[in-house]
Amino acid sequence: MVEWIDILLSDILMDKGYIRGPFGSALKRGDMKEDGIPVYEQQHAIYNSRDFRYYIDEQKFNEMKRFQVKKDDLIISCSGTVGKVSIIKDDDPKGIISQALLLLRADTNKVLPLYLKYFFSSREGYNAIVSRSSGSVQVNIAKRSVIEQIPLKLPQIKTQRKIVGVLSSIDEKIEENERINNNLEQQLNAIFVNMFADKIDNLEDDSTTLADLVDTVDNRGKTPPLSVGVTDYPIIDVKALSGNSRIIDYNNCTKYVSEDTYNTWFRSGHPQPEDILISTVGSLAEMKIFLGDIGCIAQNVVGFRSKEISPYYLYQYLNYIKHDLVAYNIGSVQPSIKVTHIIKHAIYVPDEQQIKAFDTLARSISNRIFANCKENKNLTQLKDSLLPKLMSGELDVSDIDL
Repeated sequence: MVEWIDILLSDILMDKGYIRGPFGSALKRGDMKEDGIPVYEQQHAIYNSRDFRYYIDEQKFNEMKRFQVKKDDLIISCSGTVGKVSIIKDDDPKGIISQALLLLRADTNKVLPLYLKYFFSSREGYNAIVSRSSGSVQVNIAKRSVIEQIPLKLPQIKTQRKIVGVLSSIDEKIEENERINNNLEQQLNAIFVNMFADKIDNLEDDSTTLADLVDTVDNRGKTPPLSVGVTDYPIIDVKALSGNSRIIDYNNCTKYVSEDTYNTWFRSGHPQPEDILISTVGSLAEMKIFLGDIGCIAQNVVGFRSKEISPYYLYQYLNYIKHDLVAYNIGSVQPSIKVTHIIKHAIYVPDEQQIKAFDTLARSISNRIFANCKENKNLTQLKDSLLPKLMSGELDVSDIDL
């Protein structure tokens, strides 16, 4: 019989294993460099990404070594989107945490760091942090004395290792699919550049504009009434359009509408397969190609529906000229671009044979990327269903041989 014990978070952390990010006065904007040693921010915990915006030099790093991340540390978001967790891996760069992160360093004699990460990824662990957080305008993580009192059930290390093995095998398949997709995206970008970049960069005929090639799906205006909880009708906003993949990341959708609102409110209708969705406010010209049938757009996103030209060529084209689109920014406080401006942009249209050749290849690769994303969604749902049962001991792993 597997033994589980009830413990507190404070019981399984190293001495000095609870580290809040430095006060703002200790890490000022003036300390930031264009390159050097990276600063881990909230986004790295929330999205498990490793794209960095801010860096410090070696001297500043040595001053702030107390806030250095090490292999197997957990970083947890502390403000706004509270309670999202990521683990520092072997290949993550050395760096320090920002003010908005909490760093937990586990006592590996008592708990596997990945086990603790999965606990905080579970509904129970996530809610344990969020329910203890407070703030009327912006939610902030609770103070240390409260967080360290979070209770959890802990099996023996041998059992932890088996639970981690089951869950990490799913994560590894998800990561493999993501690597494949990233490689496919890079290949397709390279093919497009090789076939068309020279003509685009030296465009001679500017008589064809984006407006000639697309219809616009535009639901901007008043805000739709939002559903209180999650529904089958997510609003696709700029967060869901961020990242290098051409496929919408529904994990980043945080707003939803009811079925009635979905069916009656959106005056321009909804995205159709192969529409190109592009952000017009905030983070500008983030874009995806809409594959599937889930979601609606409003406010800061418009859709472009291709007319007699390959949507895959057009998507790749708009990505290639993203900097040109961003340059249409008219916002002083908040960046924004007008659709009426960007649809006047001249577009190079190759001959039919070239477009057909690229479309055939891009369509095949895009469908494979989409299939991998669908598989990852199913794997994530499988992991989410197993997670609470494994972490509570409901599923017995004693007979599993890993």
